[in-house]
Amino acid sequence: MEESAFNALAEAELVRIEAALEACGAELDIETMPGGVLEIEFENGSKMVINRHSAAREIWVAAKAGGFHFRHDAGRWIATRDGAELYALLSQLVSQQSGAPTEVKAG
Repeated sequence: MEESAFNALAEAELVRIEAALEACGAELDIETMPGGVLEIEFENGSKMVINRHSAAREIWVAAKAGGFHFRHDAGRWIATRDGAELYALLSQLVSQQSGAPTEVKAG
């Protein structure tokens, strides 16, 4: 996939991620940064960063539990390490960091 096509795909996904996080019910603040970066701060002060990584053609998630890389495959973003789906993993990570069960649903 060419870089421009990846960037458009990743930017659209970051918009969906932001909307899903805003709708999930967890106490968090989201700041959209230049260059395709979402910075999420939880009520307890912990942070999560989600960004596109153009060179690797991946979306990266940095959370308290660690770092995760996702590649686009057949319309879904799949973790390169264990095959987890992006929104399923985001649900786990947001639940862990917010301290409350949370479901992050793709819009």
